[in-house]
Amino acid sequence: MSAGRIRWISGPVLRARTADTFHVHEAIAVGPHALPGEVIQLSGDEIVAQIYEDTTGLKPGDEVAGTGRPLSVPLGPGLLGRIFDGLLRPLDVSSGAFISPQAARPQAPRFGFVPSVKVGERLEAGQRAATIAGSRTEPLLAPPGIAGTVIWMAAPGEYGPDDPVCRVSGADGGTQAISLIHHWPVRRPRPFASRLAVAGPMITGQRILDTLFPVARGGRAALPGGFGTGKTVLQEALAKWSDADIIVYVGCGERGNEMAEVLDELPKLEDPRTGRRLMERTVIIANTSNMPVAAREASIYTAITVAEYYRDQGLHVALMADSTSRWAEALREVSGRLGELPGESGYPAYLASRLAEFYERAGRFQTLGGAEGSVTIIGAVSPPAGDFSEPVTMNTRRCVRSFWALDRERAQARFYPAIHPLQSYSADVESLASWWQVQGNPDWLMQRRRVLELLQAQVHLERMARIVGKDALPPAQQLTLLCAELANDAVLRQSSFSEVDRYCSPQRQTAILGIVVRFLDLARSAVDAGVPPDDVANLPVRLTLQRIGEEYGEQQLAGIRALWQQLEHDFDALSREHAGAR
Repeated sequence: MSAGRIRWISGPVLRARTADTFHVHEAIAVGPHALPGEVIQLSGDEIVAQIYEDTTGLKPGDEVAGTGRPLSVPLGPGLLGRIFDGLLRPLDVSSGAFISPQAARPQAPRFGFVPSVKVGERLEAGQRAATIAGSRTEPLLAPPGIAGTVIWMAAPGEYGPDDPVCRVSGADGGTQAISLIHHWPVRRPRPFASRLAVAGPMITGQRILDTLFPVARGGRAALPGGFGTGKTVLQEALAKWSDADIIVYVGCGERGNEMAEVLDELPKLEDPRTGRRLMERTVIIANTSNMPVAAREASIYTAITVAEYYRDQGLHVALMADSTSRWAEALREVSGRLGELPGESGYPAYLASRLAEFYERAGRFQTLGGAEGSVTIIGAVSPPAGDFSEPVTMNTRRCVRSFWALDRERAQARFYPAIHPLQSYSADVESLASWWQVQGNPDWLMQRRRVLELLQAQVHLERMARIVGKDALPPAQQLTLLCAELANDAVLRQSSFSEVDRYCSPQRQTAILGIVVRFLDLARSAVDAGVPPDDVANLPVRLTLQRIGEEYGEQQLAGIRALWQQLEHDFDALSREHAGAR
């Protein structure tokens, strides 16, 4: 085992001299307390490493011991429903005002084990070797790199995480053991059989996202917004209502009070799919701003590694990263202590490549075992003062396909979700049009474009109305403002406190979008025929449409279809009344 001695230390970064061989990204143990760390640079007989614990008390001359393996985390049963730190060590969240990584950790549980293969059978990497029963039943897959003929299989029963339960003999005659857990390097993507093309969206249940700016299953989305715009609230809503099988939530460098709120509220949320606790299919990785900064940098990679582990089981995983800006700040601090030449805003020159490496691990895949699994990444960004031109936001924009820009003015007006429809976009729209056609909405692309064009026109007309007054605008422009207000209320606004409207299925989204676009067409025809915009505004059906999300729930789709008849009737009566008045 390699060893060295500390020569220099500054915060989480140290330099050590050694005559032995170390490797980049090798895990190390530092000092008398064996603090965990990782080699990040090599230079002659000197190594540079970052430490994942408080380095108070370390001094020149303390030993640095190499482990001979890269920084890895244990993957296996028992992850769901629990809270971990940035290195996937269980956290004790009941020990006081602060989360303490050093708190005593409970003894490892035992899990039920039922073999799926027999002695003499061939076992390939990614193939099911057994079934594990714990808080939930999950498969035990042969880890990547392990394949061969089964020469021994443990009897059914209960085993600890590190107990060997299977041995295989490879082509070279060597044997390899399989236990309930295995370790995987966090910076190395887990292998897969093939990457699959976009086939459908990840349904979030939020109309403005699914209808206007959808994210593909296995896609990449950014959620930028300044302080108080609702990033954490929206990510919690996505965690609860999205159609992902597994949720991995990583609080990366967030303020302690915000993370404490998440840790308090998320375990209490009810899973609408099962009626049980949402935490039963959730893994939380917490790294608050008062925790070691180097561990913050590692937490993002730990989270994506856990997501890939469940992806390999043929599950669809949603990774919520809150926030990548704090992760980038950790990169900047460590880079500064290394004396590296700073780039824009002091961030290291490799910021863009690190972001790309992270988001590239999202996707929809065929696993080694032949199943289909996916990882969808939704990364929150916290630009200072809401400035989307700062480096983290700009580099993130290059990596993602969906960009959901949160707007401070909308948030202050209590408009939820506070996503700005003209600063947001989705590059997967064309690819997902066929999915919406299968769902019964062949006009989805056209209807979506109509709404966005209407909102774009609203911005220009509101500037003019502030100068000359709304009543001085021509009737057609007054109608545009009226219809834009309706589109905002009926399609874009969605109350997370509403029992009826906190979730909106694709079928209800299609019905609401369709009837709103039909109102736009009928209103335009009526005003072109000489009907005053105020008469259109006073139609009872318009007031109903403004609250359609609250009034017509998932069980009332037939009522929305019946509303079409009222819509046609009201405009027909309005046209006859206007014709008679002339």
